[in-house]
Amino acid sequence: MGKIWFCFGFIVLITASIYGQSSPIKVEGNAQGTTYHITYFDAKNRNFQPEIEKILKNFDLSVSTYVPNSIISRINSNDKNVIVDQYFKACFNKAKEVWKNTNGAFDPTVYPLVNAYGFGPGTKQKLEKTEIDSILNFVGFQLIELKGNQVIKKDPRVALDFNAFAQGYSVDVVSDFLNSKGIAAYIVEIGGEVYAKGRNTDGSNWKIGIEKPIDNKESVNPLKAIAKLENMAIATSGNYRRFIIEDGVKYAHHIDPKTGYPTKNNLLSVSIFAKKCIISDAYATGVLVLGLEKAKVFLMKHPELQAYLIYSDDSGNYQVYETPNMKAIISDVKE
Repeated sequence: MGKIWFCFGFIVLITASIYGQSSPIKVEGNAQGTTYHITYFDAKNRNFQPEIEKILKNFDLSVSTYVPNSIISRINSNDKNVIVDQYFKACFNKAKEVWKNTNGAFDPTVYPLVNAYGFGPGTKQKLEKTEIDSILNFVGFQLIELKGNQVIKKDPRVALDFNAFAQGYSVDVVSDFLNSKGIAAYIVEIGGEVYAKGRNTDGSNWKIGIEKPIDNKESVNPLKAIAKLENMAIATSGNYRRFIIEDGVKYAHHIDPKTGYPTKNNLLSVSIFAKKCIISDAYATGVLVLGLEKAKVFLMKHPELQAYLIYSDDSGNYQVYETPNMKAIISDVKE
């Protein structure tokens, strides 16, 4: 084994001698208010960092709420002259699809609440029930639509947040770029979301370690399981990385758009496997908000998604729920 690469949520295990390349080419940096790590193997030894940096910069200028003049920020500010681009359209249309499929559990119009709780670029507020109920009046994806290249709001206070799944889509965008350059084996991680293509020359898959969902904002947790990926994406949502504690109460960053409050259920970590990372990322968030029992029903209706769910039982112990095909992909780490 050539290297162990750590990133929040996952540990990526890389074998370094594949496709005639003695060492991997690594591209790392910042985008969308988070970090990215890209590793690929190229017999021509090409470094695509300038092109990838440009792609991610243009992506941020479209859908990052951390960029004040991005398309999504201008829409949230009710700029009447905004014309959306392909990145925004793809995110909006996928969000609408997932919103419908999860019966509203996934809803990017929850952004005003995300900000109010202090999980976005806005200023944290001290929220009482009356303020939450007031904000809920303009939360709901039915209040906004895309007509051609313009966004139409039924209420000007509606605001969008694609951060729950935009990292997943940016993984797909970078992966498509690498595909266009003929790269046969790579792994792309942005904000903890991952897509892996190809296999090692010894025939083994890329290996991704899934952490135990222990409250930890700063460093890597011990592994709970290891997944084997080939031409597959994985995204994990949990309540153990981004949270605040106020008056002794923990508030997770996933907001239930129906109640206006941070999610409260026994699901601790949701890992979704799919063919595209935008799908994995969006549904990981939606399934976490649904909670365990609703998640089981939902996943039975969507066999195109594979899932590894970590939850807490009545005694506070970790338990796992897996969809049927997960046993071929994932193995638990021995204690």
